[in-house]
Amino acid sequence: MNGETIQSALRQAAADSANQSKTPELDAQVLLANVLGREKSWLLAHLDEKLSSKEQEKWEAALGTFRKGVPLPYVLGEWEFYGLQLKVTPAVLIPRPETELLVETGLTWLKTNPSRRRGLDVGTGSGCISIALASNVRDLEMVATDISAEALDVAKFNVQKHGQTSRIRLVQTDLSDGIQESFDLICGNLPYIPNERLPKLEVFKWEPQVALGGGPDGLQFIKPFLQQASAKLIPQGLVLAEIDAELEHQAKELAKSIWPEARIEIRKDLAGLPRLLVVETI
Repeated sequence: MNGETIQSALRQAAADSANQSKTPELDAQVLLANVLGREKSWLLAHLDEKLSSKEQEKWEAALGTFRKGVPLPYVLGEWEFYGLQLKVTPAVLIPRPETELLVETGLTWLKTNPSRRRGLDVGTGSGCISIALASNVRDLEMVATDISAEALDVAKFNVQKHGQTSRIRLVQTDLSDGIQESFDLICGNLPYIPNERLPKLEVFKWEPQVALGGGPDGLQFIKPFLQQASAKLIPQGLVLAEIDAELEHQAKELAKSIWPEARIEIRKDLAGLPRLLVVETI
């Protein structure tokens, strides 16, 4: 026995998620397209088609999880970042558009410095930064670290999926402890939210707290990250670190204390918020 039509399924899902999403209609389309193994454009062209009993069962299961407030990427088990489809689980942060600023900045620098092809990605999570960089710079070699074995399992899957096993080496360690090589580019999207603010945020409910909390001042991990980077960075190299928008001045002053002669700036994301610490040494 067939179930409801695609149109009614989309309408109900959008209504159910109106309070938890800024884009309920789009989320409903993405979720149903994933369940049916179709493109969103196909759904919109077949609104009167009914779901089969098996499809209806899968749809209700997925929708039930989504209704509990579980973020859409975790329900889907994958998410897009910089044009790449990546596996995501609750062991890793959901890749976000603001982190693409880090990737774009790194790619621009790498393409204008064609002899600089050694990169370190600290706190790699899903592997999204390393994979995006390596996928766009064909001779780039990356070392990607994370303290979480579960996160590295996800990163390993994504590295293999995108054919980067020969150019991205995954290492389980705290920040860059034990990494002896030197690098042209060192980047990280580390926990940077001050602990006091965490319980007030929606991400606190579902995403790994180990990847969110930046200590009392939000710099608990960024400070040692920068200090370690200063010992591993090849002269005239680049350091990129995503930061909390409210820590713009603190992060910049911290970087200046480590690299007094470097070119240091904070770049804003698409929302106009201070987001990326950029350090180019001389």
